[in-house]
Amino acid sequence: MFRARTRPAQDPATSGSPPGARPTVAIVVLAAGGVLVSLLQTVVVPLLPRFPELLSVSPSTASWLITANLVAGAVSAPVLGRLGDMFGKRRMLLVALGLVGVGSLLGALAPGIGLLLVGRVLQGAAFGVIALGMSLMRDILPPERVGFGVGLMSSSLGFGGAIGLPITGVVAQFTDWRWLFAGAAALALLQIVLVLRLVAESGQRPGGRFDAVGAIGIGAVLVAVLLAVSKGNEWGWTSPQVIGLTLAALLLAPVIGWYELRSPAPLIDLRVSARPAVLLTNTATVLVGFSMFAGFVLITQLLQAPLDTGYGFGQSLVVAGLVLLPMGGSMVLFSSASARLSRRRGPRTTLVLGTLLLGAGNLAFATLPGTVWLLVLVSIVTAIGASLAYSSIPLLIMRAVPESETAAANSLNTLARQLGTSACTAFVTAVTTAFVLDDGILPAGIAYTIAFAGAGAAGLVATLLVALTPAPAPQPAQGTGDGTAGGPARPTTGEPAACRH
Repeated sequence: MFRARTRPAQDPATSGSPPGARPTVAIVVLAAGGVLVSLLQTVVVPLLPRFPELLSVSPSTASWLITANLVAGAVSAPVLGRLGDMFGKRRMLLVALGLVGVGSLLGALAPGIGLLLVGRVLQGAAFGVIALGMSLMRDILPPERVGFGVGLMSSSLGFGGAIGLPITGVVAQFTDWRWLFAGAAALALLQIVLVLRLVAESGQRPGGRFDAVGAIGIGAVLVAVLLAVSKGNEWGWTSPQVIGLTLAALLLAPVIGWYELRSPAPLIDLRVSARPAVLLTNTATVLVGFSMFAGFVLITQLLQAPLDTGYGFGQSLVVAGLVLLPMGGSMVLFSSASARLSRRRGPRTTLVLGTLLLGAGNLAFATLPGTVWLLVLVSIVTAIGASLAYSSIPLLIMRAVPESETAAANSLNTLARQLGTSACTAFVTAVTTAFVLDDGILPAGIAYTIAFAGAGAAGLVATLLVALTPAPAPQPAQGTGDGTAGGPARPTTGEPAACRH
């Protein structure tokens, strides 16, 4: 295990960081990282049916282009978060972006599936970008701008996912798919330059030891869980692989938990994570991820399904992707409203409203809207709910943990979100393959109804969990708003004092 020495907060001008870039500029630069992350997550999804032919591999092998990225991200996120708390969040953000750039370049040049999978694994480092960026905002922004910045960065995930599908469709239709990876490499390089020039380093750096044993153990548990969830439909839920992975996770998790509780510098502080405010919020995050992702998975399928199915609209991939643009735009626009609502009423109120809208929107989808415009209207409702929910969740997490653990805590919350989206993908696949039309290929209308109803129920259960979550005890700040140590406590969420209880 290696150790980072505790350092007092430094003035950015003397520590090699940009000398106090304007808050709005820093917010935009960091939020752009969220767009990049979501683009990387969706860039290969529309191409999965074509990759077996393009790369001369089986469909099951091609599916690893998503699974490998998901698993790598799950392992790297908590590691990068902890290293960010130890050595500097901006520094580790640059490392993550560098790995993304290298992975994207490998993907663009890959002659076959092997190197392309390596590139997708390196791109998994993007999962750490979100947690590091939001934690960095808490440290470097004025308190009154933290809520808006975190909300915008969180909502940028939805916007990036919405624009990723039409971009992929256009590129795949008119040019070589490798340009998608080349473009991602160029965006990662641009992001590195912007962070270097326009974003200051955090003054919070408590140091400590890196928990290598915990990292390996937690990584093994996450790999087992995510492989079982993401490959369950393909391998079979009662297959030896899935049962073996599940048993391995169940046996290893208590052992790693015992070790982490006794470690002087754990990768994840389980005592903090077990606090009701943190545990219930992370559980609600899983349900929010499940509820939100159903729309991204199913709306394009509904739009592209033939008219003779009775529910489809017969649109092309490009048109289907364009229909999602209002969904992504709504998430970005309402991130500002979310910040204002959280300042006035507290982030828990914002999260309750968001989960209610998510639940109601998915239940409306379950009725299978008969026109494109009605489908767009319902998608906007769910997008607003997702924006309110995702913008407020990080604020609740950061209220409940010490400043020295914000990056690690946000990384764990990011994992909860990814577990929700992975579970949603598995659930949707199971339902749409169990209920099919007479041709035995296309899903029946009842499959979409069940899938959306399940996503709606997840949103409503999340509402109940959030309503029952106790307000977290205010955490003592370790520095002032300008990053200097030893000053008065600063608010941890950008809310006025009246809204922090």
